Amino acid sequence: LGGWRISGKWTSLNFNRTLRLLMSQYGHFPFFRAYLGPHPASPHTPVIQIDQPEFDVPLKQDQEQKIYAQIFREYLTYLNQLGTLLGGDPSKVQEHSSLSISITSRLFQFLRPLEQRRAQGKLFQMVTIDQLKEMAPAIDWLSCLQATFTPMSLSPSQSLVVHDVEYLKNMSQLVEEMLLKQRDFLQSHMILGLVVTLSPALDSQFQEARRKLSQKLRELTEQPPMPARPRWMKCVEETGTFFEPTLAALFVREAFGPSTRSAAMKLFTAIRDALITRLRNLPWMNEETQNMAQDKLAQLQVEMGASEWALKPELARQEYNDIQLGSSFLQSVLSCVRSLRARIVQSFLQPHPQHRWKVSPWDVNAYYSVSDHVVVFPAGLLQPPFFHPGYPRAVNFGAAGSIMAHELLHIFYQLLLPGGCLACDNHALQEAHLCLKRHYAAFPLPSRTSFNDSLTFLENAADVGGLAIALQAYSKRLLRHHGETVLPSLDLSPQQIFFRSYAQVMCRKPSPQDSHDTHSPPHLRVHGPLSSTPAFARYFRCARGALLNPSSRCQLW
Repeated sequence: LGGWRISGKWTSLNFNRTLRLLMSQYGHFPFFRAYLGPHPASPHTPVIQIDQPEFDVPLKQDQEQKIYAQIFREYLTYLNQLGTLLGGDPSKVQEHSSLSISITSRLFQFLRPLEQRRAQGKLFQMVTIDQLKEMAPAIDWLSCLQATFTPMSLSPSQSLVVHDVEYLKNMSQLVEEMLLKQRDFLQSHMILGLVVTLSPALDSQFQEARRKLSQKLRELTEQPPMPARPRWMKCVEETGTFFEPTLAALFVREAFGPSTRSAAMKLFTAIRDALITRLRNLPWMNEETQNMAQDKLAQLQVEMGASEWALKPELARQEYNDIQLGSSFLQSVLSCVRSLRARIVQSFLQPHPQHRWKVSPWDVNAYYSVSDHVVVFPAGLLQPPFFHPGYPRAVNFGAAGSIMAHELLHIFYQLLLPGGCLACDNHALQEAHLCLKRHYAAFPLPSRTSFNDSLTFLENAADVGGLAIALQAYSKRLLRHHGETVLPSLDLSPQQIFFRSYAQVMCRKPSPQDSHDTHSPPHLRVHGPLSSTPAFARYFRCARGALLNPSSRCQLW
């Protein structure tokens, strides 16, 4: 990469050559992101997407100036540490780190919020590589993208999806300005960013510096402290990422056999049937909309465990000839990163008529794909404590069942948006909207916890509705099957076990992804739905007017 002036050894290389190496060999994108994603008009057709960069600092457009400045001061301290650990002269490190912070700040100011771009109808724009070169000439787009997405064959007429053209124009002007006046500082900015990206693969000094930065930033942004993650967990995650083709088949064979699949499908069928019954009784939904909703459910595809593609025998026997594992942990990680990128590109180039899964089989995140009209429940979700064929039905319905119902409700999220259901009783629908928002707003928030109810509304509605549907399905099952199993060590009725099971899987510790989450904080995901369900207060004998037994409730679903 040519080194940097911080250590006194620097070879001034071509800027685009360095950028090309960072993108293709190290997976580092200092000025923008480039990745393969579905074509907007044809979900099964892959297309290169150019998007805003992901900044390493938790910045927000509406941040107070004081907090903004404090965040950058902490980040400057961190960059100074990195430069010193790499043998840089402290005075030079300070100077170059300060300029790197300045570049990051200017790039951040070029960003336009997603809501603004959506309002302007500019979420994305189709352009060719040639057109992008005219808009943002500082970047050698063809060379950089060709190196990153080998073995794709790109040409100047190749179409791309660009998510923020104005950002790229401004970014290009900044790079050109820096190349004329401060080329060595631009190089230092890119190298510092690379070191930040690679810090998890470096020694404990780099990881400790990163841990202290994260702790300080969470304090400044009033987020709860992050619990320490054991190193083995990171190792397991990395191994799963780099060797998924082989591990997917092994995991599903071990953890999701025919009996588990059959039991999970029976649970799903019971949940779907309960939803169909519930749709017929919604006060704001007319008969025409009810019929449309039932047709959508009838046409829905369900995928469980792992995708058919992931279970192909040849993938389980993959040899990974391009991965070189040696004595250097960093070099081993980089070899895995390059191999993974090549496999991702190769998989996108192969015909893939079915839905392309967005999660690994061991993940616990179910989801609904609008474009393919398919709901996905990975094998990781259908494991304890969420689900087991031998568990009491109350446990399975309360945990996995409520999650299944939650995902099914996402099929109809459009109906809840303004103007999304013109044939519905919009007055009743709006009343239910406001009621649910007031209900969640009434809950006290723990210190250093915040959420935006406009962003979480759809997920809140699915949480409340999902629990109600799962309870309805379970109650129907109780009527048909007598002698319900309970948990001997717990003095709880089957209904109490149902609610306890729901709360157990929804209640969790904070995670780094929470700031980008469209769900409410974990305690609200427990309290909101439970307090919206009259049966909960009845079975746990909650006093009238208590937090979880309010005097009035809402019904959206």
